[in-house]
Amino acid sequence: MEYKNIAVNRKAYHEYEILDKIEAGISLLGSEVKSAREGKVNIKDSYVDLKSGEAILINAHISPYTNASHINHDPLRNRKLLLHKQELRKFEKKIKTRGFTVIPLRMYFTSKGLIKIEIALAKGKHFYDKKRQLKERDMKRDMAREMKNFK
Repeated sequence: MEYKNIAVNRKAYHEYEILDKIEAGISLLGSEVKSAREGKVNIKDSYVDLKSGEAILINAHISPYTNASHINHDPLRNRKLLLHKQELRKFEKKIKTRGFTVIPLRMYFTSKGLIKIEIALAKGKHFYDKKRQLKERDMKRDMAREMKNFK
């Protein structure tokens, strides 16, 4: 199925090693949905906090909707994520392990027009891991270029 991305956290794949992905619903206000339809969402520096049986998206920026009334939403407010209890328990167990965190990867519209967010269990990469990954990517690109010229 083809989904329309609202926001993608490209930085996540560079900063973290992604271990497990899951789809979650997100509780939004009306003006936030309209702003998301305009693509005014940033999830780059956000993360998910698991507290008292709930998952909360923290630090995600959804710009205020320009055509809304004078009473508009707070752009950085915490938003509740909608997960099944089994999924929540699975992530809570792994989060207690040192070095794991839950981060959003992308926010998108489903075919039914619902807004979903893909979250992932991740472990932070060290500087030398990031450097090695960049070096490997450059080597693959150079090899592909040479193979193309060789033919």
